Amino acid sequence: MDRRQFTGQLAAGVALWVWAAQARALSLTDADARAGLKAVLERGATAAVSLLGRTDGFLGNPKVRIALPSGVDSAAKLLRGIGQGQKVDELVTAMNRAAEAAVPQSRQLLSDAVARMSVTDAKKILTGGDTSVTQFFADKTRKPLGATFLPIVTEQTEKVALADKYNAVAGRAAGFGLLNRNDANIQQYVTGKTLDGLYLMIGEEEKKIRRDPVSTGSDLLKKVFGSI
Repeated sequence: MDRRQFTGQLAAGVALWVWAAQARALSLTDADARAGLKAVLERGATAAVSLLGRTDGFLGNPKVRIALPSGVDSAAKLLRGIGQGQKVDELVTAMNRAAEAAVPQSRQLLSDAVARMSVTDAKKILTGGDTSVTQFFADKTRKPLGATFLPIVTEQTEKVALADKYNAVAGRAAGFGLLNRNDANIQQYVTGKTLDGLYLMIGEEEKKIRRDPVSTGSDLLKKVFGSI
């Protein structure tokens, strides 16, 4: 057997193994697949909201802490250099407090997304990657959650006088191509980062369940994710 034949047979063997694994997953009943994935979504959402929607949920967590965009670093350094570092720190704190205030408002929309998940969605997610559930969640809820978070973030950041100055400086930086225009408005920037943090923490919970479904103590999750 030459190398080409061997490679072809190896590829065919790998493809057969992948197909068999997917077939085992898809042999779950529709009810099991949907219930299992709904449980993952509910656990992930509950954990994320609990962790993030409290004092220091963002500010005290290096994984999700919202920092100033790199494009305004020079302005921040200038302010620190002239003794205005406290103002910069106040702005960063306000950004993270705004995120912490917004996250609890996501509960209903996250719950609605879980309730609307179809059988087709469930089976597709089940055979996807380690964060396929989280990606589904983001696709379904990012836009409406953004609309819900924005006024809360705006109310919180407007309490800090430096917020308006940020928008002015960031707007000029974006005009020179030094900053992404989506980051040039502090309210929109923080809203986007809040959503990123929320989905990141949901993803962390999803990965834990996929890695070790037995540790969840749920027979359903063991059945669903133990079959993959």
